[in-house]
Amino acid sequence: MSGKPYIPKNDMKFLQWLNVFLTYLYANLGRLNVPAGVLTILERMRDDFALKLAAAEDPSTRTKLTVQAKNDARRATEAATRNAVNEYLTYNHEVTNEDRDGLGIPTRKTTRTPAPVADESPDADVDTSVIGHVGIAFYEKGKKHKKAKPEGQHGVEIGWMVSDTPPARWDELRHSSIDTRSPFTLAFENDERGKTVYFALRWENTRGEKGPWSEIQSAIIP
Repeated sequence: MSGKPYIPKNDMKFLQWLNVFLTYLYANLGRLNVPAGVLTILERMRDDFALKLAAAEDPSTRTKLTVQAKNDARRATEAATRNAVNEYLTYNHEVTNEDRDGLGIPTRKTTRTPAPVADESPDADVDTSVIGHVGIAFYEKGKKHKKAKPEGQHGVEIGWMVSDTPPARWDELRHSSIDTRSPFTLAFENDERGKTVYFALRWENTRGEKGPWSEIQSAIIP
């Protein structure tokens, strides 16, 4: 559902919205499987708020006490209404988007926004401060926050190999791993220390589609 606020901040507009909400709810109570007692409570709270709002708005009766009473009634009425929406309407499969429009609450998206395929490769920083380990921190190019992933990307595929000669192409990297949280760490045996590990990275989106490979990089195993 949309994250846009649906309850007006202005008191009078809130009352108008609530009247529309309750009128629609009353007309469709049975079909939407909302308990009649919920409507009764909300109507009672609406009427109380309307009376206290009128007293707070009228110059002849406006005092600190009437304004405070109005504010208290507003908070209680709004909280009860939000609770009713969350409990009985938000995830109710009987409630259609047409119903949501009639109630004045957010509609649901009917289609999923497709996850884009990355058009750039990740940037990476290498950490060789731990003996026998090579850490590869990956992040979106041009981002100061070095754990940022592009929109829609699940993680990275990391191709790598230990070799005496540099691989000429990405498909020569014999090992492959998927990592969703930076950094990715490779662990090596003692007899591999001092050798060179070659690696390249590419983004993978939430549908498993891959972006372009980065340049092949290398690090000496500490």
